Amino acid sequence: MIRREVDGVPALFVKADGPVRAGLVFRVGRVDEPLPLAGVTHLVEHLALHRHGLMDHHANASVGSTVSHFYTAGTAAEVVAFFQQLCASLADLPVARMEVEKEILLTEAAGRSNGVNANLPLWRYGAQGHGQVSYAEFGLHRITADDLRDWAAEHFTRDNAVLWVAGNDVPADLRLDLPAGARRPLPPPTSALQSTPAYFHATANGVVMDTLVRRGTAAQLFAAVLERALYRQLRLESGVSYTATTDYSPRGDDMATITAYVDALPQKKAAALHGFVDTVKLLARSGVAQEELDAVRTMALASLDDPDFELARLPTAAVDLLTGQPLFTAAELGDRLRSVAAADVTAVAGEAYAHALLQVPHGVSADVLGLAAAPTTSESPVAGRRYPSRGDDGLTLVVGDDGVSLVSKAGQALTVRFADCPVRLRWPDGASTFIGTDGISVAVEPTLYRVDDAALAALDRAVPDRRTVPMPERHPDDIPQPEQSQRTAPPARKVEFGILAVLTAVVLAGFVAMASAWRPEDGALSERLLLLLMVLSGLGVIRVALLGFGRLRMGRW
Repeated sequence: MIRREVDGVPALFVKADGPVRAGLVFRVGRVDEPLPLAGVTHLVEHLALHRHGLMDHHANASVGSTVSHFYTAGTAAEVVAFFQQLCASLADLPVARMEVEKEILLTEAAGRSNGVNANLPLWRYGAQGHGQVSYAEFGLHRITADDLRDWAAEHFTRDNAVLWVAGNDVPADLRLDLPAGARRPLPPPTSALQSTPAYFHATANGVVMDTLVRRGTAAQLFAAVLERALYRQLRLESGVSYTATTDYSPRGDDMATITAYVDALPQKKAAALHGFVDTVKLLARSGVAQEELDAVRTMALASLDDPDFELARLPTAAVDLLTGQPLFTAAELGDRLRSVAAADVTAVAGEAYAHALLQVPHGVSADVLGLAAAPTTSESPVAGRRYPSRGDDGLTLVVGDDGVSLVSKAGQALTVRFADCPVRLRWPDGASTFIGTDGISVAVEPTLYRVDDAALAALDRAVPDRRTVPMPERHPDDIPQPEQSQRTAPPARKVEFGILAVLTAVVLAGFVAMASAWRPEDGALSERLLLLLMVLSGLGVIRVALLGFGRLRMGRW
C-alpha cells in the first residue's frame, strides 16, 4: 500500500490488475448530524450522484455511522469523469431535485429492515453522538436547501477526505476539485447507562450483546473466539440456537464495538440467554484456551496471504487514516497476530463482559444472571400542571416550565427537560414527541390526555424552531385513541337491561296484587287473565336472567 496525494487529498494506492477501482471517503456520518437534521448526509449523497444519471460503469455511495463513501470501478477515463462530476455536484448541489430525493429516501427507509442490533446504540449512548444511528432520518421532513449547502460546504472538503485507488496506477489526469476545510473530529462518547453489564427487554427472537473493548489485535481475536464458543455451546451442544455470530467494528477512536447474536425459538429464549451469558462469563473467568486462540489466529494469518488482501482492505485503511489510526503493512499485521498471548485475549473477555449491554427477549428474566436493568424511567417528574388520561391506563401528563413528564399510578415517570431535548417532533393534529439526550421520550397526544389549548401553546414555545421537526399529517387510523376498561357495559345494553327489569317488576307486582284479590266466583275470564300475566312475568324474568348471564360471560358485569 503506497501513500500518495491528489489535489491536497491524502491517497492510498495498491497496484492491481483489472479495472481501476477507486473511492473517496469523507469523515462525516450519522453520528455527526443534529437530530433535527437526521438524514442530511444521506440526502447530500443522493443529490451528489444525481447528475451522473444512468452510468455504464459501476458506481455507488453509502453513508455510515462515521463516514460517507463514494466509489466506482471502470476505465481510467470513466473513473476520472466520475470524480470530476462528483466534486462539481458537491460544490453546487442540484437542490431543485431535493423534494424528489427526500421521497426516494423515505421510500428506501420504509423498505429497509433494521438489524438485530439497531436499538443498542440508543440504549448505550442515548439520543446523541453514536446513539443517533438508532433513530429514523426524520430530519428529511424539515431540511432546507440552505441546510444542504451549509452541510456540504462544512463536511465535504479536501481536508476531510481520503482517496483510495487500485489499478495499474493512479490516473494522471485525476482531479479532486474540493474546497479547503478541516478534518472533522468524532463526537465524544456519551453514556445512557448507570452501570454495566446491563440489559433491556425488546421484541426479538434471540439475544444480542453490544460491548466496548480497547481496539486492537487481541480484541479482534477475542471476537472470533467468542463466535466459536457460542456456536459450540448453543448450536452443537445444547441445540438451542441455529445462528451464533459476532462482529468487530472499530468506533473510530481507541475503542471498538463487539456485537454478538444468537437466535432462539420462543420456548428456548431463556435457555439461549443463560447459555449466552454463561459462555461469556466462562471466557472471562476461566480464560481462553490456547488451542482456541491458535485456531482463530491461524485463520487470521491465512487471510494475510490472500493475493487480494491489500485491495480488500483499502476502504478500511482509508477510514483509519481519516480517523487518525495507524496503518500497518501485512507483515506488521502478521507480527501483531503472532505476538498475542492467551492471557491478552482473556483480558479482553473480562473487559467485554464488564461493559456488556444485552438485548433480551420479553418474558425472560435477566436479573438472576447478575445483569443490571438499563434505565427505562426518569428519576423524577417535572413540577407543573397535571392532565389525566382520557382512558383507563392511569397515566398523567405533566406540563411544566422546564419540561414534560408522563407519570404512572405507581409514581414512575418519563421526563424530558426542554434544555436536554435535542429534537421535538410536531404533528399537524397537535401531537408532539419530545426526545431527551438520555434516550427517554415523551409523547404528548391530545387524544389521550385532557390537555387544554393553553398547555399545547406553551409546549409550542418550549423548544426552539431549530430543534423542532414538523412531521407530515397522519392518517386518522394512525392517531392513537384512549383505551377504555372492558368492565363498562355498552350504554344501549345498560338501558335495555334496566327497562326490562322495571317492566318485569311492574308485571310481577300486578300479578301479586291480582292473585291476592282473586276469588273463584270471579269467573273463567279472570282466571285466563291471571294465567297470561303469569306467562308474561315468567318471560320477563327469563329475559333479565339471560341478559345478566350473557354479561357475565362477556366479562362486562
